[in-house]
Amino acid sequence: MDLKELKNKALESIRKHKYALAIVVLGLILIFIPFGSSDKASEATQTPIYAVEADTVEQRLADILTKIDGAGKVQVMLTVASSEQKVYQEDTDLSGGGADTSRYDTVIIKDSNGNEMGLIQQVIGAKYQGAIIVCQGAGKPAVKLAIVEAVSRATGLGADQISVLKMK
Repeated sequence: MDLKELKNKALESIRKHKYALAIVVLGLILIFIPFGSSDKASEATQTPIYAVEADTVEQRLADILTKIDGAGKVQVMLTVASSEQKVYQEDTDLSGGGADTSRYDTVIIKDSNGNEMGLIQQVIGAKYQGAIIVCQGAGKPAVKLAIVEAVSRATGLGADQISVLKMK
């Protein structure tokens, strides 16, 4: 009789909590169904938005500076003090309790294709040392000032690190 009573109690419990069980089962099903395209996810991890080459920055800056009233044709050269740096997430193992026995390991993740890569914690952008701007309108003080301000805001350089010269 014990087995029948246990079976009856289980069925009664299932009937009583059928909606909660249905939600749990539905949740488990949704966990195992992949959503989205894996190609888009891998493209996003391969070419992040913040990864901009110095040549690209120079070209984008030149394109913007030509739009300043009176600037005319513009050429930009940036000197890089330090390139972009990636800081990877580390896992610290403090076994033994002492500072001498601690171990730091980079956290490794796998993308949808099975490729392993370090988990990036922070990206420190490139730092510029100086800028040389050559433009047709550099003879006008107002144009020169506008260019220096624009380059300073875009690169983080001070006015003393930006040289604006008149083009031939």
